[in-house]
Amino acid sequence: ISFGTAGLRAEMKPGPLMMNDVTVLQTAQGLAKYCLKQQKENRKMCAVVGYDHRCNLSSSLSFAVLTAVVFAEAGIDCILLDGYVLTPLVPYAVKKLGAACGVMITASHNPKQDDGYKVYASDACQIRAPMDREIANEILNNLEPWTDYEKILSNRRKEFPDDPCLGLSQKAKTKEMLKEYYKSLEASGLKTGQAKISDGPNSIKPPSFAYTAMHGIGFPFAKQVFETFDLPPFLAVPEQKEADPTFPTVPFPNPEEKGALDLAKKFAADNNCDIVVANDPDADRLAVAEKDRSTGEWTVFHGDQIGTMLGLWIWEQIGSKSDKPVSMCVSTVSSKMLAEIARREGFLVEETLTGFKWIGSRSAALQAEGKRNLFGYEEAIGFACGDVIFDKDGVSAMAVLSELALYVYRERGMSLKDHMQSLYDKYGEFVSHNGYYFINDHSVVATIMDRLRCNGTYKMDVGPYEIESICDLGEPGYDSAKPDKKPTLPTSNSSPMMTLRFTNGCVIQLRPSGTEPKFKYYIEMKGQPGVPRDVVEKELKTMVGIVLDKLLEP
Repeated sequence: ISFGTAGLRAEMKPGPLMMNDVTVLQTAQGLAKYCLKQQKENRKMCAVVGYDHRCNLSSSLSFAVLTAVVFAEAGIDCILLDGYVLTPLVPYAVKKLGAACGVMITASHNPKQDDGYKVYASDACQIRAPMDREIANEILNNLEPWTDYEKILSNRRKEFPDDPCLGLSQKAKTKEMLKEYYKSLEASGLKTGQAKISDGPNSIKPPSFAYTAMHGIGFPFAKQVFETFDLPPFLAVPEQKEADPTFPTVPFPNPEEKGALDLAKKFAADNNCDIVVANDPDADRLAVAEKDRSTGEWTVFHGDQIGTMLGLWIWEQIGSKSDKPVSMCVSTVSSKMLAEIARREGFLVEETLTGFKWIGSRSAALQAEGKRNLFGYEEAIGFACGDVIFDKDGVSAMAVLSELALYVYRERGMSLKDHMQSLYDKYGEFVSHNGYYFINDHSVVATIMDRLRCNGTYKMDVGPYEIESICDLGEPGYDSAKPDKKPTLPTSNSSPMMTLRFTNGCVIQLRPSGTEPKFKYYIEMKGQPGVPRDVVEKELKTMVGIVLDKLLEP
């Protein structure tokens, strides 16, 4: 099994390519050695470990216990969080306790047979280059078990026969971290007390909420965050409320998947709820759907729409009052709409490489530079609201989104769908067309990228359209918009990405998938304010048909 994007993820099975006790203890040993080599202060290190409910041959719990035992063997204090926890609690605890690292045992929204080993660095952000390679090297140098771990575990089972954590978890510290987490959210400015404000002249009946945990661990944490924000209680989808590692109603428990919200929408309709809020199984992502009160039709908001609404709301409620310059971060394949809003309203939006390891670490860097980084998001429904942690958090995002909904229903007399349309009317329609091609031979990627580069001239044929700028993040890198022609984002031969910006407002991004045999494209057309969506859609459809054929011809 390879140690890559933020850690490990694979099926729970025997063998070196899978998640099992052997690969986990090897990883824990390598991570512990890496942490010890980074030690600068003469004090004992600590690490934070959390786990979810995954269970299939092995379990997240057993991997967490084994990790705690390995850290103890290395002389590192391990704070094993007691019981199932939401993933965002791990980076929060790392930051709060000044830990050397954090580990969350979860496969997030993967199928039930999978598990994962997500690693956070001492800055409470997901690991990224070069630390991922350095940890991988330490793992390879520590493949042999340091001791007889089974003997240690066996002795602890005898000593703590009724404790699934074998006496290793810290219940009091876990309660303390959860209490501090909610207090930090409340003190961050994210809570605006919308539920306590009286109706105005334009108010319509406030929305009611239905919640689904997707058979994950989110329910108790979602319930608590609603209480923390003084929000009206939601109704939870009973079939998906409790943590269930078999995921009986959603074989692929990703809220983005087609049909994943069907049960929640039916429950909401049956119980007169207007809005469905959904977490993925480890509660670090948020999906949102809204029922039209007149037609009964549902709108499932995509990640860019949620991100745009949250980003503008946080700017209005916190950022516009900040005594520091405000920044936000988005992945480069996300919509450019929030950047357009920032340009017009007066704050900074920076693009990062795809993934929260980049969004989070850049957010932390901007904060350290003296800005207040108040938001980060990626189109795959990951949102970091405020500056409590710089990692995606579906629980805090759900509370913020719910306050926004209460506000627009009360103050603007409109639904979230209508609110989103009002933003399009003001800032212009942003219409996207994303997709992918299957590639069985990965060498094709290099062929495609080399042809696009046109021997370094980048004079590609795009038919009747005019390219404004080109950014190539394959090595050695190229950015026509920069005076020195060098991109500011990191370059990579293994995962190159090219961005083409056109004079008509269209942006096309091309990249191979890092985890699947796919070549992906992300295309977005920006319309001018006042131009109807169907006009922008028609222009984009025509352009896609011409430009994709020319860029990706066989």
